[in-house]
Parts: sequence; C-alpha cells; structure tokens
Amino acid sequence: MSLHSYFSSSTYNKLWADAQSELNSLLIQEVPAQTARPERDRVVFFQRLATLYVRYVQIFRHLEETYDQIIHPQKRRLIRQVLDSVMGRVVELKNEMVEKEFSEYHYMDDVVQDLKLTPEAIEIPIPRYFISERRKVLQDRAKMLSSILDSMGVVNRPEPKRNQILSIEDAIKVIQVAERARQGRLRAKFMREIQRDEERQKRAKDRDLGADAIAHAVVCIQKVWKGFVQRKKTKREREEEMIFLGMAMGSQGAEPLSYAATAYGNQAQRRQKQSEYEEDYQTAIITITDKIRDLEGPDIKETMKDQIRQWFIECHDATGAFPDYPEEEDGGSALIFAEKTPQQLMEELAAKEEEDANKKPKGKEEKKDKGKKDKGKGGEEVPICAMRAEEEPGLKMLPSAFLENLEGGHKTFSDVWANREESKNFNQRHEVELIKEEKRKEVEAEIRLQVDELMRQELANWKLAIDKDKGGKAKPKAKKQKGSKGGKKKKDKDLTADRTMESLFQELVKQGLLKRADDVKLENYLGDYSYLGTTLRHSDIEPMPSLSDVRQLIALYGILPLGCQTVHEKAPLIKAMLLAGPAGVGKKMLVHAICQETGANLFDLSPVNLAGKYPGKSGLQMMLHMVFKVARALQPSVIWIGDAEKTFYKKVPKEEKELDPKRLKKDLPKILKTIKGEDRVLIIGTTREPYNADIKGLCKVYSKIILIPRPDYASRYVIWRRLIEKYKGQVTSALDLSSLAKISDGYTQGHMVQVVRGILTERRVDLLAKKSLTAAEFIAPLAKIDPVFQDEEEALKAWYAKTPLGKKRAKAALGKEGEPEPSAKGGKNAKKKKK
Repeated sequence: MSLHSYFSSSTYNKLWADAQSELNSLLIQEVPAQTARPERDRVVFFQRLATLYVRYVQIFRHLEETYDQIIHPQKRRLIRQVLDSVMGRVVELKNEMVEKEFSEYHYMDDVVQDLKLTPEAIEIPIPRYFISERRKVLQDRAKMLSSILDSMGVVNRPEPKRNQILSIEDAIKVIQVAERARQGRLRAKFMREIQRDEERQKRAKDRDLGADAIAHAVVCIQKVWKGFVQRKKTKREREEEMIFLGMAMGSQGAEPLSYAATAYGNQAQRRQKQSEYEEDYQTAIITITDKIRDLEGPDIKETMKDQIRQWFIECHDATGAFPDYPEEEDGGSALIFAEKTPQQLMEELAAKEEEDANKKPKGKEEKKDKGKKDKGKGGEEVPICAMRAEEEPGLKMLPSAFLENLEGGHKTFSDVWANREESKNFNQRHEVELIKEEKRKEVEAEIRLQVDELMRQELANWKLAIDKDKGGKAKPKAKKQKGSKGGKKKKDKDLTADRTMESLFQELVKQGLLKRADDVKLENYLGDYSYLGTTLRHSDIEPMPSLSDVRQLIALYGILPLGCQTVHEKAPLIKAMLLAGPAGVGKKMLVHAICQETGANLFDLSPVNLAGKYPGKSGLQMMLHMVFKVARALQPSVIWIGDAEKTFYKKVPKEEKELDPKRLKKDLPKILKTIKGEDRVLIIGTTREPYNADIKGLCKVYSKIILIPRPDYASRYVIWRRLIEKYKGQVTSALDLSSLAKISDGYTQGHMVQVVRGILTERRVDLLAKKSLTAAEFIAPLAKIDPVFQDEEEALKAWYAKTPLGKKRAKAALGKEGEPEPSAKGGKNAKKKKK
C-alpha cells in the first residue's frame, strides 16, 4: 500500500471516530429521554425532535462515506451494523415528527442555521452498498431480462424517432411552403440590393460637404469605438469582481481539475481493495476456525467435562443429591459456568420448573380476576383507568427499536477500536487475534453441545448407581412439551409449485408486467431547498413543500427500507405509498429512481397495462400470485400502479368500462396484509386526479400519501440551468435565468424538458459560439403549453385536506387534535340526542 493510501485510511478512521463521538453524545441524551417526563409545549418538543433528526443525518452521511472507503474488513462489519441502525433511527424520527406535527413535510431551516450547516448537509444520502454489494446478482438479472426482451424483438432505444408517412396533399403543401419561402427570400435579397444601390448613389452626391462633415464623421466614429472599448472593459472587470467574490466561476472552473480526477481514481482503487481484503478475510476465518477446532478442541472438551463433574460433586455435597441437568433450551451447561453457587443454581432451576408447571392458558377465570383487580379500592390493586389518568399529559418520545443496537455498536467501538494500536497494520488487513477470539467462542459453543449430550448421560448413570445403592428406582424425568399442535397456521396454496422461478420471470416479462427501470437516479430529480418554511409557519401561513422535501421523503420511505433489510424489519413498516400531483412533476421518474437506487424489480400493475391480460377471477388470482411470488423471491421489488385513482373509481366512465380498471380493488387490501417485515416489497401508486376516486378505499390501501407540487421559483431556477447544460447549452450573462424562472411559474419539470429539447437542436448548439442563448427564445414555446392552472392545484389541496393526515393537520391548526372524529354510524341515535 502506498503512503497516500495510508493517509487516506487514517483520514477515514478519523471520520469514523468523529461520527462515533457524535453518536455517543446523542445516546447520552436519548436514553434518558425515553423515560423522561412528557413535554407539554408542542413547539419545544418538535424542536428537540428536529435537532435529533438533523444530527443523526450528519452521522448517517459520515458513516456512509466511511463504510464506502474503509478497506479493513472487520471495521467495515461494525460500521455496517451501526450504519444500518442509524438509518433506522432516522426513519423512526421522521415517522415520529409526522405523528406529532400531522404533516409529511417539515421545515428545519432554523435548526440548520443554529447548527451552522448548509441545506445540502441534511440531504438523505443513498448508501452505495445497496448496489455495489449486489452487483453480480443485478448484472445476471439484467442479462436475463435483456435476453428475454431481445427474443421478443424489443429494442431498447432511449428516444425512438418515428418516420411519418405523408399523404400526397400534405407533401404538396410542404413543397409549396418551401417554394414560396425560397421565392420570398430571393425577392427580399433583390430588394435589399436595390436599396443598397440607392444609398450608395445618395452618399456619392453628399461626398464633398467640406471639413465640418469630415470632423463630424470622425467624432461619431470615436464615440462608437470608445463606447465599445469601455463596455468591453467594464464587462471584464465585473466578471473578475464576481469571480473574486466567489459568485461566479472562472474559465478554469469549467475544466475538470487534475486532483479531483486523482481523488476519484483513489476511491475506485480502495473499493477494489475492499473486495480483495474481504476474500482474504473469509479464507482466514475458515483456516483459523479449523486450526482452533483441531488444536484447542480436545483441551476445551476435557476442561468442560472436568468442570461439569466438579459441579456434580459440589451440588451433591451441598444438597445431598445430584442436580437436574439444564435443558438445551435454557442454555445447557452454560448455566453452570455462571457466577452462582450450586445451591442458587438448583433453586433457580426448581423455581423455573415450578413456574412452567403453574402456567395456565388465559381463559374466562383469568379475565374475571383481572376485572376484580381493576376494581380494587384503597391500598389494594390500582385500576388501569386510574393509572392512565395519573399519567402526566404531554408529548413523549416513542420507544426505539435501534437504540440498543446503537449502544452495542458504540460499546464495541470503544472496547476494541477506539484505542487500538495499528501502527504495525500498515496495509489495514484483518486482525488475526480478533478472529481467534470470535471463533473460539463459536467452537466452544459447538463443543458444549457435544459435551452436554455426554454429560447428561453420565449424570443419569451416576443417579442410577446411587439409586441402586439405596434400593430405589430412578424416576424418569418428564420431557417438556415444546409446543401444541393446534395453533398451526394454514399455508397459502402455491399455484405454481411445479414451475421454476426463471419460467415465472420470463412469463411476467413477456406479458409486460415486469419491466426494465429507466436509468435515472434520485439526484436527477432536481429541486432546491425551502428557505422560508419556518418563517412562514410562524406567520400562520402553510408553505408549499419544495422538490427537495419530496426527494427526501422518497429516500426515507422508499429507498432506505427497500435497500436495507434491518430498516425494513424494525422501522415503522410502509407497505404502500401514493404519489399525487399534476402531470409532469416527475411521479413516474421517482418510481424508476427508487428501482435504480436499490436494484429493485419493477412490476407494472397499472389498469391500462392489465387490460386484456389474465381474464376472469382465476386469471387475476394467478397473475397476482406470480407477481408477488417473484417479487418476494427476487426482492427488493416495487409494484407500480399508474393512474391509481382508476382502481377506486367512484363511477367508471363509459369509455373505460372495457378496461375494467377496478379489477384490483378487492385484492389490494388482502395483499397488503400478506406483506411482512421480511418482505422488501413496496406498492407505489401514482395519480394526477385523485379526487376522482373513493377517498376511503384509496387511503385504506396507501398509508403514505405524498403530494408533489409544481416547482417553486428556486427549483425552477435550478432546473432551467441544469437542463440547458444537460442538452449542451451554455448559460451566459446574456441568458437571464432569474427572469425565465419567474415567467415560467406554473409550468412543471416535464414542460421545461419539452421546451429545452425543442430549442437546443443540433443546429442551435452549433451556433452558440456566435449567438448566445437568451430568455426570449424559451418564452414562445412555453406560451404554447398549458401550465398547471390554479383550479387544478386547489383541487389537489382540497382533496389532500380530506385524507386522514390532512384532517389531523386541520384539527391541529384549530387546536382540536385531541377530539375524536364524529362517527357515521348510529345517525338516528345522534339525532335523538340532539333533539
């Protein structure tokens, strides 16, 4: 390893240590907070949650970078454990903020300012190991998908061009237009030449006007020249000043820097070394385990036997009888080596047997006793309702499923790695002694099982021998019942038990239900941060969320749970998510980005895509069975339902009755119940007209509803710049992006892409050196497109206000968040009470 690589390792070790130090300070705050008194001030409580969230995101970012670059295999395992737990804690805090503030969008610009961070610092990073550690599997799956599509004759073209066949009339019109244009250009050229001749003759007549005319001409020429030179100088000085202030980039800023290319190369080399060191580590584990088993195994076995025999004798001397051998479920002989006297151990085993014998199934008697306890008076049992009434009102943090793992990970770091001397491990390879410590415990556990079987038989022989001497008979010990047979669940019948996974995969691809995701990343979903969210809320104005907020929600609800099994199992489970917004805001792009960032399969169950496929009830069952069987087997998977409102139509339009868009209405809730924590399957619906659906059915399926607005001014500014640069345009001072972003209010990202593609043709790109782009060029194409009108946006807002979270938000704004919703049942009784 080079000296440069060593310095890189020390840098990432320092970054890891700083992240663990910050994590330790958070754990010191969080563990007592779980049992602290409730907070009555909602603003103070949310501020505490938001601060925790932002600080955990910083740790998340540092650990992700560290895990991506550290090459030590044993360190990477510990970092991965802590990284997954930090991800889960971030998702938990986000869920808690949603429950406390009744909104999916939160504005933390004041917290970011207090912590002296930039908006980019709270962006949720996408762990690169989601793809890198499954690269081989994803490549094989992509090859299989490509081969199936090739056999079907499907060619993957990014933007296929259609050859339009013109009719004779249209062709004649095209020729006529071109010919008239040609004649018009010739006529204009001829008239221009006539005009020039007339001007030339006029100048010839006025040529001899004397010295005054010559002096006047000289002054005019000087004015024009001096003005041109001064404007050029002023422009140059202004550009230099902007570069000096850091508000513009110089010409060298556009060129890739050499040290940046070197840094990227070093990172790639470190990732390559990770795989090499991992292979060496796995080989060393096998070698060291076999060596311990062969060399130390016999000594460990004999030592265990001697210790267990000694325990038999001590128990017999203390109690006058041999003890019962601990069962395997209780830990076997591991209980013997705990720091307890033989008398204490025997009492503990006897108490446990007595407790197992006294256990009774819960029935009516237990419920009666429970009711009696609740009705106790005075110093007796306290009623449950009274206990709840005594609890202090206020807001309290929810219990976390990840704090224990975080504490364990930090303790391991402090005990093993914080002060470890690594001056001799220059290459950052695995530590042999740590492997021996870990594998010695595993070998001891293997040997303990063998020793327990032998010593259990030996103890039975000792008891039998003593009973014979006493003239008694040995009582056979009753075996514990491991479980009742009655509580078994019926397994769902496998409709495709005789088929391979490859054949199911191939059928779904041929039917168009399994598709290739577009090559887009979440970072391609452009949008700026909302800088005034907190200020507006303090003024009782609900701000519209920015596209940066949408991007963070997609990462938290979609990408992190699908990419990490630990987060999906322990964090609040999200089974279905609905993306609602006007056409062109990037809903479909976000679905494809989730698939690309996590390596997930994309299943398309949109009503339009299902039309005519697998007809009938049995066909529908077979299709859903195949889709979810493949989705679970090849997880993570995304089930996309485009035009999700059609599944829950209030009334199906006549022109869509043949498509049967409501086929999945009854089956979707049933399917959601079958998705468990271990199934990394996410159902994502997209809709532009959610108000056409039955809101109860829609909200019952989609627990998370994300309303995507049209881009605001800051986001439009960023989108225009990035799109123009993407399509080989140049942003110069002649292009007033600020005015363009202001004028394009109401237009979506899709509209902007359409306009930029139309303007930046090959011919226009070639002319950029002579003629710079101006904002006026983009205005005419924009004017031909209908924007998102205020009526459509208000309809979406009104619909969202009727969703469960929207209703809670409205009640919280009125200070009625604790009041229950009026039930629709028992209308007659309610009317009588009113009377």
